[in-house]
Amino acid sequence: MAANKKVSSAVLYGKKDLRLEDGEFSAEPGKGEVLIGVQSVGICGSDIHFWVDGHIGDCTVVAPTILGHEASGVVIAIGEGVTNLQPGDRVAIEPGIPCHHCQYCKSGHYNHCPYVKFGSTSPNNGYLTNYTIHPAEYCFKLPDHVSFDEGALLEPVSVAVHACRRVSVGLGSKVLITGAGPIGLVCLMVAKACGASVLIATDLDSKRLEVAKSCGATHTCLIDKTSTSRQVAEEVKRTIGASPDITIECSGAASAISAGIYATKSGGSVLMVGLGAPLATLPIVDASVREVDLIGVFRYVNCFPAALDLIASGKINTKALLSHKYALGEVLSAFEMAKSGKAVKVIVDCSF
Repeated sequence: MAANKKVSSAVLYGKKDLRLEDGEFSAEPGKGEVLIGVQSVGICGSDIHFWVDGHIGDCTVVAPTILGHEASGVVIAIGEGVTNLQPGDRVAIEPGIPCHHCQYCKSGHYNHCPYVKFGSTSPNNGYLTNYTIHPAEYCFKLPDHVSFDEGALLEPVSVAVHACRRVSVGLGSKVLITGAGPIGLVCLMVAKACGASVLIATDLDSKRLEVAKSCGATHTCLIDKTSTSRQVAEEVKRTIGASPDITIECSGAASAISAGIYATKSGGSVLMVGLGAPLATLPIVDASVREVDLIGVFRYVNCFPAALDLIASGKINTKALLSHKYALGEVLSAFEMAKSGKAVKVIVDCSF
């Protein structure tokens, strides 16, 4: 690649301070790395949190940071020692680069690596830019029939794969999905692919529940804002005629976690995917005496290959989630749309 290519990037400086900046890119891939021309980047809820609040949980914007961690692109050049990819290959990017040396990496739990460099989590740059360099081992070649937009969705689908593995969703499972946003919808689709026979989605928005139905929900439950968590739980049980075996909580609302605890069968599991209630008051005694396990989940580990197989085989249809697309020059409009709640999934086209 010739030096000093022009590049545009969506850079977050702090709370509500996202700027589209022009510059130059001249870096070349090092050993084990590839140079990627970024094509598609999905806007995640965490990107919105960083933009609106300047932080998400304990992760705070500490330096100007390029946002976006759901990405795909095309390999432009390869560095020394790269054998799994060639220039021209279309790839999805796994955004977390672990250290490979700590106890978590060595035990196969690299998602807990304390030294991980995760794209778009300050100060690590993400992929809302035209070019990036990334380790080849964390790039996954896309089949010709899988689009760049679908490739970008490997990241949230990997979250769903890890979630379903954590609670052993399987043949005949009855699963409650609380929150029918993008991550709830991919969890729903992956749970169905895992063999769940009953899938009930809850949300405050009827339009999101319509999308959930199209994605494979067998039942839906529109939540009244005035309803208590117990009332929501009873409505869920009435709707499916049983208690769910598993709840996958995707809204981040404390009330939804509580509803999941009340609804889930004794001996079942509540998995907390959504992040939004760092200090929540929950019915812990109810969970304890009925042995309802509360399980955390963080990103994913070794899930991109399975996510790619699900998309490439057609077992899940992520195209159904792709509702809006913007050029990189329209990135502020893209973030406004994603924040509005009117979109299912917003994709930014970063190609020249």
